[in-house]
Amino acid sequence: MAAITRKVLAGLVQMTSVNDVAVNFRSCSQLVADAVGRGCEIIFFPECFSFIGAAAGEAQRAAEPLTGPVMQRYLDLAKQHEVWLSLGGFQERVEGEERIYNTHVVVDTSGTIQAAYRKIHLYDVPMVGLVESKQALAGSELVCCDSPAGRLGVTICYDMRFPELYQKLTFLHGAEVLLMPSAFAVKTGEAHWETLLRCRAIETQCYVVAAAQAGQHNTDGNQRRSYGHSLAFDPWGKCVARLDDPHATGVATFEIDPELIRSTRQNMPMHEHRRYDLYGDGPHQTAKQGASAEGTEGMFFG
Repeated sequence: MAAITRKVLAGLVQMTSVNDVAVNFRSCSQLVADAVGRGCEIIFFPECFSFIGAAAGEAQRAAEPLTGPVMQRYLDLAKQHEVWLSLGGFQERVEGEERIYNTHVVVDTSGTIQAAYRKIHLYDVPMVGLVESKQALAGSELVCCDSPAGRLGVTICYDMRFPELYQKLTFLHGAEVLLMPSAFAVKTGEAHWETLLRCRAIETQCYVVAAAQAGQHNTDGNQRRSYGHSLAFDPWGKCVARLDDPHATGVATFEIDPELIRSTRQNMPMHEHRRYDLYGDGPHQTAKQGASAEGTEGMFFG
């Protein structure tokens, strides 16, 4: 895809998924219709957009391959509305495995999958009593893809705590918009959510887009709650999108401006100042400006 030269209107979703695939699809369909009606060309959904479990084992039972009927409904939804969708974390089943992948899928206007990223950092965190690796397999590949909004660096939730990942996505793979869809725990969200997102934007000079699950997901099972506070930041670290209510279901719109990415990087050319001769991690050189870069227990938390 050629370098992006115009502003693109994007939709940032905040929602409260439940352990019912049909209910969540209806909610997502309404959010897509709303965003498209407001002129959005790409819409960013949170982790667990299609299902969030209320008990151990529910996520595994709900999981399907990316060729299954649940994902097909979302592909058809993108095609119907002629809009790009970032589907932030899908329970993907793979043949021969009891555990599943937490997979972020990017879909184009024709309903074709352009990227599928399997979360590489699993949320095994004693302080909140969650061990994602009990139900999930870790991915092993970094993923970028081109889109009308620029080159997307595709990640999920807990990944945001590992800045090396975003350095690679930006300075090696040429990312311009970093995606961090989440179902963030309340305790860690209150402490770190906004700080982590703003830092990733400033240090990479990218847009950062973090669609979030929000509020109480069930009352009769694990009574899980997510932090909410969907946010988007520009390459200077300015917040450019949030909902008025940090726990309500809805869509906030914002513009992704390729000129702002270029000017921020030109005015402070961090990519030219990086000292890999001292860091000892090898070069992460991105392509010159204007050139294309080659990309190479019933719950998820982060």
